[in-house]
Amino acid sequence: MEPIRIQKIIADSGYCSRRKAEQLISDGQVRCNGHPVKLGDKADPRDDIITVCGEKISAEPVTLRYIKLYKPRGYVTTLSDDLGRKSITELLDGIDERVYPIGRLDRDSEGLLLLTNDGELANSIMHPRKHIAKVYRVTVQEKVSETVINKLMTGVEIGENEFTAQCVVTVINEEEDRTVLEFTIYEGKNRQIRRMCDAVGLTVKRLRRTSVGGVKLGMLRPGAYADLTERELQTLNTAIGRSVKRSAPKRKKGDGKKW
Repeated sequence: MEPIRIQKIIADSGYCSRRKAEQLISDGQVRCNGHPVKLGDKADPRDDIITVCGEKISAEPVTLRYIKLYKPRGYVTTLSDDLGRKSITELLDGIDERVYPIGRLDRDSEGLLLLTNDGELANSIMHPRKHIAKVYRVTVQEKVSETVINKLMTGVEIGENEFTAQCVVTVINEEEDRTVLEFTIYEGKNRQIRRMCDAVGLTVKRLRRTSVGGVKLGMLRPGAYADLTERELQTLNTAIGRSVKRSAPKRKKGDGKKW
């Protein structure tokens, strides 16, 4: 067997995404046969012993799992939290596989969060070159003019020399004390929607992600999860330009009762 990049071996094992594996390697948390590794190093998963944070990585194929979760407000998108805040892990009752989130939603935001142990899929969805569409329903407390809508769609400065790419923004509903907007963006900067709104003087009252790569939140209620259907998995694979190699397992929906 030809040697494989170690970050890919880690991702394929289901331990974490490839991007996270690269970070762990850079942080000195990965060893091969007892020796520290660096980005670009390769290994044979059948013969070499790879450890991450002292834990041995299995070279055996893992059962792949693809899940969508309605993350409620007040939960952090991490598998553990040193500050003792509520984590999405508390909502994943009944999931035996070690899944991890694809991207993030900040603590005050809610909505669709995808989780998997398929490192290739996770890496492709998060890769900036893929331009995966993400849709958000955003409620702001101001009335929004066409001028502001045009600014948001053409790109705004959200940091020093940091600009957003073109996106689509539509008005869904407008009332005296609030406006509901729908954002469709194709990048994933940190807290991007909130920073965009702040840049044009809009105050976000509620932010909910409703779709990622064509997979929709649907009828999930806050705190609940469901395995992706065959059609949803096909939609994601089409979005990243990958042939469907594996089927989504048929499982029951999680009820999210733990929280």
